[in-house]
Amino acid sequence: MRAALREFTVNGYENASTNQIVEEAEIAKGSLFYYFKTKQDLYRYLIEYSLDFITEEFLNKIEQAKNKIDLIEKFRRMSRLKLQAYSKNPDVFNFLGAIYVNNESADLPEELISRTERIKKQILADFYQNVDTSLFRQDISPERVTRLIRWSIEGYERKLIQDIRGKKMTNIDFQPYWDEYHDFLDLLKKIYYR
Repeated sequence: MRAALREFTVNGYENASTNQIVEEAEIAKGSLFYYFKTKQDLYRYLIEYSLDFITEEFLNKIEQAKNKIDLIEKFRRMSRLKLQAYSKNPDVFNFLGAIYVNNESADLPEELISRTERIKKQILADFYQNVDTSLFRQDISPERVTRLIRWSIEGYERKLIQDIRGKKMTNIDFQPYWDEYHDFLDLLKKIYYR
């Protein structure tokens, strides 16, 4: 599994080599193709496996606050959960990250595309509920502050993707990005909070 995740991450779908996967995994090529008839079947399985991992180790652990909570702290908590999940299986995150950053879909079936979209929508729908708007500046409406923070985070994400696009995910030291992100959250708090 790890050998396959790494091979697709490093080389992308088109250039990934099943020979390299079996060599690194130290298994016979026939064993690989006993379970997966084609490279595309393996790739799709890895996506499903990775989405299951992300759902179990990250999404299901995002607490649905019963009380109102600070929006910036929600972002901070979410990043900590993501880092914990990443630490358990960086290959999954690197694999999905490479697909997302490099727009590699390899003719994914509609059900995988739909599942990915549902997960994104679930995160957004859940995330912006129960926000404590009393912490926001009073000279800007809470809806506008929420929107501005969301747009800032989305812009930060686009810049991050632009910075790492074309780089090998396995060679990136993410710690400076985590640090910068938390500094960015502190800055947003200074701008939009009382």
